[in-house]
Amino acid sequence: MLDPISEMLTKIRNAQTAGLSNVSLSFSKLKLALAKILEKEGFIESVAKEKQADFDVLKIVLKYYTVSNTQKIPAIKGLRRISKEGQRIYVRNKDIKQVKNNYGIAIISTSKGVMTDYESKRSGLGGEYICEVW
Repeated sequence: MLDPISEMLTKIRNAQTAGLSNVSLSFSKLKLALAKILEKEGFIESVAKEKQADFDVLKIVLKYYTVSNTQKIPAIKGLRRISKEGQRIYVRNKDIKQVKNNYGIAIISTSKGVMTDYESKRSGLGGEYICEVW
């Protein structure tokens, strides 16, 4: 496991493509913070820390919109990892741009914690540009 955040985003993307109701991931504080932001912004239903055997697991319940009785659309249209293990991307407060014309969010790790692009701009903080969700 080289990049746990990329693994988390890929598991969420694959689970929604397959139409699964939930995803289980190994627990970390950063993954929990990212999932809490996704829950607060309405991209996932809920997130919970659970104990399985000897280690903690992060359980994410995915959100879908019902189109008809047989068809449902995932709430997350796309996920993109920006800052990677091999190339970290940092942004200043003034350089944060809108994601998909404000239909999406950017998640930024600042000195005050992990927050969305809007909160980061409002706080006047820059940081590591983790990912974009729309």
